Amino acid sequence: MNAIEPIMRMGPVIPVLVVDDVQSGLQIAEALVAGGLRVLEVTLRTAAALDVIRAMKQVPGAIVGAGTVLNVRDLDAAIAAGAEFIVSPGLTEKLTHAALDREIPFLPGVANAGDIMRGLDLGLTRFKFFPAEAAGGLKALKALAAPFGHVRFCPTGGITLASAPEWLAEDAVLCVGGSWLVGKGPIDPMAIESAARAAAALAR
Repeated sequence: MNAIEPIMRMGPVIPVLVVDDVQSGLQIAEALVAGGLRVLEVTLRTAAALDVIRAMKQVPGAIVGAGTVLNVRDLDAAIAAGAEFIVSPGLTEKLTHAALDREIPFLPGVANAGDIMRGLDLGLTRFKFFPAEAAGGLKALKALAAPFGHVRFCPTGGITLASAPEWLAEDAVLCVGGSWLVGKGPIDPMAIESAARAAAALAR
């Protein structure tokens, strides 16, 4: 039931990536892994995303998953592309049952107590808290975590290098999702590697 936990514990930050083409994906993955971040979430927000997952898996040391998985069709396409874990912005019974049936590590998004309780009913105890800042920030997460002592989270959405340490200091947080590691515009591998090193060095 906690198959996702070892992946969540591999680093303090899971890069959340929106990638438009395979060559950029390879450069990004190589730079992130070189900087110490092995777990990479490729969001299914671009036409190239599945091909990017296939390509990134060839980078030594990379553990590549699919994010923005919205339904069973997305799930199966991501698995066929070689995704090693699945992240969803929300939690539905149909998608959860499919992920459990396919025995792939699964991290669904939750934003309130009802979401968490539905997840617990389905046998899950590890969740993405999303959208972290818009859903009330660290104060909201602490309030949610209090009644669910055995539940652990990966807050994602609006977190930065500057704010990440405060989130990571919370006992209920195993890691955070970060979209700040890859800037807009042309790929700059040196800048990405430097950002990854800073993120990988964050204490938990």
